[in-house]
Amino acid sequence: MEDCIFCKIAKREIPSYVVYEDDTYMAFMDVFPRVKGHALVIPKMHYRWVYDVPAFGEYFQTAKKIGVKIRETMGADYISFITMGEEVPHAHIHILPQQRGEIHGIKFTPVVEMTKEEIGELAREIAVKSED
Repeated sequence: MEDCIFCKIAKREIPSYVVYEDDTYMAFMDVFPRVKGHALVIPKMHYRWVYDVPAFGEYFQTAKKIGVKIRETMGADYISFITMGEEVPHAHIHILPQQRGEIHGIKFTPVVEMTKEEIGELAREIAVKSED
């Protein structure tokens, strides 16, 4: 996609702070970090959503490898992997190092009120069979 900023980064048309690159994926530091050490992992080919990436498992394995290195480097207790996709219309995984006790760089909305019956009904509607 010619106007996609992440495609331009992947093609090296726009400079970035690359922390990982192979033939398929690239990871770089977010220039608008939510926490210190915030990185993004993208496929080099343009896909709109993370679930559109054909090798979904490989994509997350790559993110895990980078996340582990960030955790070790930053001395973080754990890593949050976030996929939202609203900011840039190109698949990307946010990697956010975290410390126990507080979650940084992520804001959750209030809990949605649902009865146990409503939750059960929704679960039945969503249920996926193992052969699907």
